Amino acid sequence: MTDYEIAKKAYAKYGVDTDSVLQELAEVPISIHCWQGDDVGGFEKPDSALAGGGIQATGRYPGKAKTVAQLRQDLEEVFSLVPGTNRVNLHASYGEFGGTFVERDQIEEKYYKGWVSWARENNVKLDFNGTFFSHPLADDGFTLASKDEKIRQFWLEHEKRCRRIAAWIGREQGSPCILDTWIPDGMKNLAVDKFGYRSILKESLDEIFETEYPADQMRDALETKLFGIGSEAFVVGSHEFYMNYAARNHKMLCLDMGHFHTEEDISDKLSAILLFDDEILLHVSRPMHWDSDHVVLFNDKIKMVAEELVRSGKLSQAHIGMDFFDASINRIGAWVTGVRAMRKALLFALLEPINLLIRYEETGNGYAQMALLEQQAVMPFGYVWDEFCRRNGAPLESELIELVAGYEKEVLGERE
Repeated sequence: MTDYEIAKKAYAKYGVDTDSVLQELAEVPISIHCWQGDDVGGFEKPDSALAGGGIQATGRYPGKAKTVAQLRQDLEEVFSLVPGTNRVNLHASYGEFGGTFVERDQIEEKYYKGWVSWARENNVKLDFNGTFFSHPLADDGFTLASKDEKIRQFWLEHEKRCRRIAAWIGREQGSPCILDTWIPDGMKNLAVDKFGYRSILKESLDEIFETEYPADQMRDALETKLFGIGSEAFVVGSHEFYMNYAARNHKMLCLDMGHFHTEEDISDKLSAILLFDDEILLHVSRPMHWDSDHVVLFNDKIKMVAEELVRSGKLSQAHIGMDFFDASINRIGAWVTGVRAMRKALLFALLEPINLLIRYEETGNGYAQMALLEQQAVMPFGYVWDEFCRRNGAPLESELIELVAGYEKEVLGERE
């Protein structure tokens, strides 16, 4: 009997069909963020060194992607190392601008044609983001909520073009492109006119969403934030602001795990939101003390998010995107570890005997419920994960270090 057959039999005792679980897991898309490959730099000209807006990637590990071709090469390597259905999440600053500087309020579909063709060749779909940071017109901490009308109009045009581009991508790929909107607007110190800034942001969003696009082409998501570097005292687009705006205007809410207090239970928010909203976007990261976006690991917080999506029956209504950046270690290894960790968390959740757990809960058998949950920690989960990797043509955990090191030696090491 193989290891997987042992695991299959163990889970079947509790009514869990592991073969069905593996099939379901393979079809859940995870959107891989392009910015882990180049430290959130993008390919605008002149070189857009990180200028502010709360974006910080620490470290200078060799092998950073310096061109679109190198970034795509690295992403293809990641595809070969992570099992399951993948998407790719692009920021507007990652267009192919032909070596010339294109202002963000002038971007067009033509700058992303190469990405669409590449995605089609690699059988992945694309998602998109406006880039509201690392720009002189974001240096004062405000974009769509700016009281400077010139600045506000610049970012309004950028977002309108991002939505148009996202809709075009969706049409080209035959799958809705998820457009996430995050702005850094806020203050480092005390703010008096909070109502005024939020009124301006509402006015900006109302104007942006005057143009409607079919849901089968693009979906809008609004990303909340508690605080960030440079906006410790006040964030215009707070959780309460966007939750209300999204609900009233039928837009998707984006919850970034790094945008809340580190002790908050993000998983607890999901059932409350998904009870009323048709869908949600998740940006999965691992914050430490502040919005630091560390590489995602297979830890309790990640498992709890996955468990809530599965237990609520809303997994198909959640768009899962990764959002971390670490330049202090091998960037391919960081990518692979984070994406695989999210996929493992989903598998762990899908293997739960949910019906039995609910029955114990409803009959007041608290001990049995607790004991069964504890038992899940020592079930042969690893054997099922290994089988998932085999079925999807991905390496096992024990093979990753050697494979990543080989790519570093053969590819990344030649870039310096």
